[in-house]
Amino acid sequence: MRGVYRNYSAREAGQSVARLEALARLMDSQFVWPGTRFRFGLDPLVGLIPVVGDIISGLISTYLIWEARRLGAPKWLIARMMANTIFDTAVGSVPVVGVDALFRSNMKNMTLLRRHMERRGLTCPKGPIIRGEALHAG
Repeated sequence: MRGVYRNYSAREAGQSVARLEALARLMDSQFVWPGTRFRFGLDPLVGLIPVVGDIISGLISTYLIWEARRLGAPKWLIARMMANTIFDTAVGSVPVVGVDALFRSNMKNMTLLRRHMERRGLTCPKGPIIRGEALHAG
């Protein structure tokens, strides 16, 4: 397939997608507002820091897109992911508290990537899979 910078095995691709989903979840929906079902992540919190917060959030979102490209995502998918990220960054730069928490571009992008990977026949494990000395969830 064109655009693949490295040939990943199905297992490596699945682990990579699971890792990216964990990062997207952290940025967009890791926490719950007490007493409600409203979920938010680090993205709107970091976005409270003027200018720098939006740049940091945008860079993390760009990393997710870069990894998707390394996994062989086609150009049309990368373009759609970039549009989501640009929209989220533009909305997040408006100094209105809470608006950035409503549009979860990282989660939308990971849904797009997961669907693409599943169409290619690469099943990705669902849920958090982070293995290491300090944390094993799932």
